[in-house]
Amino acid sequence: MVDAFSARPLEGNPAAVLVLDEAYTDGWAQGVAAEFNLSETAFARRIEDPEADFELRWFTPKVEVALCGHATLATAHVLAEIGVSAPYRFSTRSGVLTVVHDGDRMWMDFPVRPATPVDAPEGLAAALGADPVWVGRGGTHDLLVEVADEATVRSLTPDQEALARIDARGIIVTAPGAGHDMVSRFFAPNVGVPEDPVTGSAHTVLAPFWAERLGRTELTAHQASARGGDLELRLPSDAPGRVRIGGTAVTVAHGTLHI
Repeated sequence: MVDAFSARPLEGNPAAVLVLDEAYTDGWAQGVAAEFNLSETAFARRIEDPEADFELRWFTPKVEVALCGHATLATAHVLAEIGVSAPYRFSTRSGVLTVVHDGDRMWMDFPVRPATPVDAPEGLAAALGADPVWVGRGGTHDLLVEVADEATVRSLTPDQEALARIDARGIIVTAPGAGHDMVSRFFAPNVGVPEDPVTGSAHTVLAPFWAERLGRTELTAHQASARGGDLELRLPSDAPGRVRIGGTAVTVAHGTLHI
């Protein structure tokens, strides 16, 4: 178990990571993820592939997801601890994802998901308890909701049942930050995660949004959950359509699964 996007235990976003030698069934993986009951459990398995070294899948307690940042960072951290050398190339449902070391951070290379403006879904403002300033859809999965300021982001106590009626994997709520370029929170009751502590995949939407707003391609971000976590973001000029997400991680437990 690893706390991702934090250098200290009991902060950031916890993920369970299983490094496996053999194939497994979807039902078994879903059951294990439900047993751990964290926002994501990662399953890494070495494969023979010219483009990737490991298959990587992520499960919430309810469903498999196509992209997860913090559990990817956690998996790379675990591989480093057991002696596997970087770079780490993962075959995933979102294509090949690469993680490299750079100084004291690991950097994930992910596809961006720029948000396109949409009308606010009926009931969104009431469910959040805040009026949207701007609403967009990032890819096909998430809604991006800009609100007035950082204080609004931090004070949200949304109606989870009402949020679950919104057509989205998750709802990213964001505003400009005082100590960071942006702050955000991420709510995903539709996939069994009322609030995710730190969401790497949400920043594939946030990075291009705030880069355009601020006119910069290197950004700092803070996810303002109760645990909290910090990320660095880079939109590389030599790789359009990609975002590099930097963070640290710390192992809090390891052991043997007896099922």
